[in-house]
Amino acid sequence: MEYRHEWKHEINVSDLITLRQRLRAVASADAHTVNGSYTIRSLYFDDPADTALRDKLNGVSRREKFRIRYYNDDPSLIHLEKKTKLGGLGSKQTAVLTAAQAQAIVDGDIGWMIGSGDALLQELYAKMRGGGLKPKTIVDYTREPFIYTPGNVRVTLDHDIRTGLGCTDFLNPRCVMIPAGDAPIILEVKWDGFLPDIIRDAVRLTGRRTGSFSKYAQCRIYG
Repeated sequence: MEYRHEWKHEINVSDLITLRQRLRAVASADAHTVNGSYTIRSLYFDDPADTALRDKLNGVSRREKFRIRYYNDDPSLIHLEKKTKLGGLGSKQTAVLTAAQAQAIVDGDIGWMIGSGDALLQELYAKMRGGGLKPKTIVDYTREPFIYTPGNVRVTLDHDIRTGLGCTDFLNPRCVMIPAGDAPIILEVKWDGFLPDIIRDAVRLTGRRTGSFSKYAQCRIYG
């Protein structure tokens, strides 16, 4: 499993405008954006004890979470993802799902996963069947992503974070989404072996410290 360095900062609208201008000057927009951004819809999983939520809130160094996501309201490409955190490092494993497969998981029809031949699907099956893992809530937001090839750097500006409360039917475009409390704008910086000075300088903001903000935890604010 390969880990990448990760920074997160909570920022405001003024910071967003400043960073957007700086990054446009030194980095490239992600090729999948539409007018510089795209929307993300994720469905997060947790167990009856809310282990993923509690591990995050308690600052557990090594933790994991499962989610299913798609982009720009287009369910033709859906990913199952397992995020693993180890201190300030992060790793992600992925598998591709069809819309029918994603809906089956939401509906609790998971027997087919064990024979799928995909290790990540089989792991999710085991944790749903044996550990009570199940879909918990939908998280929506808008992302402005930037790429800088040296160091394999990815910088993202995430805003308009919204929660589906207890709704888990994430393929339903009519699922009611509401603002996730007073959610901040999030700057994320991810890189491999080194972070080039040009990017380090571009994302530097006075008075901002690295944090550990979780969109999933924020979207559980109401329960």
